[in-house]
Amino acid sequence: MDVIARKTALREAALAARATAHAAGQGAACDHLRAALAPWRGRVLAGYMPMRSEIDPLPVMAGWDGPVCVPVVIGRGQPLRFRRWTPQARMVPGNFGALIPDEGDWLVPDALIVPLLAFDRRGFRLGYGGGFYDRTLEGLRAAAPVGAVGFAFGAQELPDVPVEPTDQPLDLIVTEAGVVRP
Repeated sequence: MDVIARKTALREAALAARATAHAAGQGAACDHLRAALAPWRGRVLAGYMPMRSEIDPLPVMAGWDGPVCVPVVIGRGQPLRFRRWTPQARMVPGNFGALIPDEGDWLVPDALIVPLLAFDRRGFRLGYGGGFYDRTLEGLRAAAPVGAVGFAFGAQELPDVPVEPTDQPLDLIVTEAGVVRP
């Protein structure tokens, strides 16, 4: 089975594992995330608006001591852009269903909280298959150092995520149980 076929097969199981973990609650995940993000305090943080059973970073984003932004899908095959977000921002549905701020400045993040379907201890993630975060991280990393912090439930860990040459590794992964450092 090739890498793309393996990723497709793993996505369904990963969604089920995530849904089960989500139903049990995220425990101390946000506390661990806050601590893991300490090196970037005061700098631009990209979070995300959780969809379906994704683990929720909003408590960390709302209490961040610097600018916060969320991803905006501009179009297929393009990197993400990031629009300033505050808890008071008027949100509207964006492409692919994620909520985005109706207006606001475009920012370049210093650190990103990255959603995922599955991860492994090498720092690789399985996403939804659009390649948005891989393209984005590749571009950001070519311009300046940027931190990529995966945020997930421990149940989303796999022994080995299939990897393609375009896949960008995460710097660390945070779960309700703590921090995984590749």
